[in-house]
Amino acid sequence: MTARYFDFNATTPLLPEVVDAMLPFLTTHFGNPSSGHEYGRVAKAAVETARVQVAALVDANASEIVFTSGGTEATALALRGALGDATAHVVTTKVEHPATARLVDALMRWGARVTRVGVDANGVLRGDEVVAALARKPRWFSVIHAHNETGVLQPLATLATLTQKHGVLLHVDASQSAGKVPLSLREDGFDLMTLAAHKLYGPKGVGALVVRDGVKLTPQQLGAGHEHGLRAGTENVASLVGFGAACVAAKRDLADEATRQLALRERLIHGLLTRVPGLIIAGAAAERLPNTVYALFPMETGRAVLERCPGLAASTGSACHDGHDVPPQVLLEMGFTPAVALGAVRLTMGRTTTAEDVDAAIIELTT
Repeated sequence: MTARYFDFNATTPLLPEVVDAMLPFLTTHFGNPSSGHEYGRVAKAAVETARVQVAALVDANASEIVFTSGGTEATALALRGALGDATAHVVTTKVEHPATARLVDALMRWGARVTRVGVDANGVLRGDEVVAALARKPRWFSVIHAHNETGVLQPLATLATLTQKHGVLLHVDASQSAGKVPLSLREDGFDLMTLAAHKLYGPKGVGALVVRDGVKLTPQQLGAGHEHGLRAGTENVASLVGFGAACVAAKRDLADEATRQLALRERLIHGLLTRVPGLIIAGAAAERLPNTVYALFPMETGRAVLERCPGLAASTGSACHDGHDVPPQVLLEMGFTPAVALGAVRLTMGRTTTAEDVDAAIIELTT
């Protein structure tokens, strides 16, 4: 593959140290963690080590980590597991990832009463709408921390203060932010948090739900009593080991990588704005992930931009239905017209991105 990769918010490559950690559990250490013999004990110890490593990334206790098959399942366990009454009132936002948005749609069809909070022109939640929604004492409030397209970060500490004031559970989808910005169960005050390994250089098909001690959930997958009785099924040991190793690397390198990628982000933004009159950076005035640029190209669709740039692996954020592009919902909620929103190109950087890659991308995108 020769294209320069600018799609790290979609997925990330496995770090070499993650591969090295996983390999023994794909070969010699193949035991079932529930088995009482040596093979099982080795596997069980590896799972519990991974649990400690994942917990450390988000300043949680190991007992607060529930392993799942990925971010989508973790969010489903959180929102369905904490719902209680099927007709409960719940709150989310108008700019959620489909893993949350479509689940909430389903909950509404099954009887739940749903309030969706909007965002301002910078992609930040409207505070007055949040306050009004929480005053109605919903069962939970689910919010995406870092938006997967714009990279805009929502103010977790402020939201936690508000939800605690009203006795509302706060679920945070941190699939995009974990490993890129600091997170702390203790300091940020959330109750439930979704994590996805493949977003932080771990394997696909594994994730976790962080469940603050004392929060009660109803299990959604029944069977034997795995994962504190909340998620039945034999553990994917090799992938969990990889997840743990990825979290160790993320915690170790977070500050350095955030600084390095922020410099690359600003280099890319400066180059694009200098060479493309009328180009807009969505969410530019908001706090954002250090690796994410959501550029709106004038007079051209994002799909057309990428079609003329075969040397770049990036995404538009737009969906395609029946051969027609549909503008990204988050941009419409931010007040952009459909025509402007269709010009979106998402460029996201990662550990392997260099200044040379950024300069090459600028030239290809603007020539």
